[in-house]
Amino acid sequence: MGLFQAVSGAVGGTLADQWLDFHGVPDGLPATAALFPAVAKGQNADRGSNTRGSDGVITNGSKIVVPEGYGLVLLEDGAFTGFAAEPGGYIWDSDETASQSVFSGGGLVDSIVRQSWERFKFGGRPGSQQTAIFVALKELPNNRFGTQSEIYWDDAFLNTQVGAITRGTYTLKITDPLTFIRNFVPASVIGGRAVFDFTDIDNPAGEQLFNEVVGSLAPAFSMYTNDPAKGNRIARLQQDSVGFAQSLSAAVEENYRWRTDRGLEIVKTAIISIEYDENTRELLRNVQRADALSGSRGNSNLQASVAAGIEAAGENAGPGGLVGMGMATGGMGLGGLQQPTAPQGQQPPAATPAAAPAAAPAEPAAEDPMAMLKRAKDMLDAGLITQEDYDAVKAKALGL
Repeated sequence: MGLFQAVSGAVGGTLADQWLDFHGVPDGLPATAALFPAVAKGQNADRGSNTRGSDGVITNGSKIVVPEGYGLVLLEDGAFTGFAAEPGGYIWDSDETASQSVFSGGGLVDSIVRQSWERFKFGGRPGSQQTAIFVALKELPNNRFGTQSEIYWDDAFLNTQVGAITRGTYTLKITDPLTFIRNFVPASVIGGRAVFDFTDIDNPAGEQLFNEVVGSLAPAFSMYTNDPAKGNRIARLQQDSVGFAQSLSAAVEENYRWRTDRGLEIVKTAIISIEYDENTRELLRNVQRADALSGSRGNSNLQASVAAGIEAAGENAGPGGLVGMGMATGGMGLGGLQQPTAPQGQQPPAATPAAAPAAAPAEPAAEDPMAMLKRAKDMLDAGLITQEDYDAVKAKALGL
């Protein structure tokens, strides 16, 4: 007893010509519809229009078309009597001994559905009248989330708590149709009398999911930004729709057991905006400044500053320019460069009266040329000055 697969694979208008009457997906469904009753279709020129038959109710021998991306669920008295996720045409025949109850198409969905089937299947012999409803197996878009005030989470990269107001959308997928119907769908939909749409403002189930997603945003942000594999960067949130969806799906599973108890999963997200609080914005500005001066870029800036200072010092007369350079570089080794002193045991050449200023200050003690050259060589090896700069310092230190 159960479903008998009459036609497999892609089906279309040709099937309606072969069967006198059949049931299928209603016309004009919104892309966000998750569950809806099978409707009776007319034959030949009338196919695609509803008849006077009761929507969602089939009888023994009824023909049903399952299109790509949908699953067919049959129930009697609230219990499952058949399921088909393979596209094609089916006949419901309670007396056919060779018929099957489950056509799930293999893969991961097959194992999940068969496990649920064993838990929820109808134990007795089904009667002649069945309720037929379709369930969407594709992604269901335009599910919105948003916060009216800041949410806060601990951020490992900034090493503090950050806050933001955010809004966006996510896509849902029904991964276990039988668990979803059993545990989450209202009786009016199970009876084949209504359409279940998550985005319907009058659907209390959709509102419940919205509240649970908002309640999971803070742990989802924390989970994503504190994951070393994601680079620990807030900025990646709006660029990685799948990665953040995995964090959000894990958060709602941990908090509300969507996948386990409802057969639902978040597949993708689109964060429309993130408005950080003032403290977080200031932290991000500091991080940007630090990033701009880090690594090879910061080293290049330092080298350029030192080289420019040495060049300016070389253009000044006497040792004053080099003394100033030593002060500007924070005493890195060039500040004490002086004109060389006379060798030991000899008197330095006397300055002519015309060259000496009226009140010349005492000159600082001369530094050992070897110490000056060593510091200059260390700066050359560190890449802070060029070979040309080093040669100029060497010539001045040795009096060449």
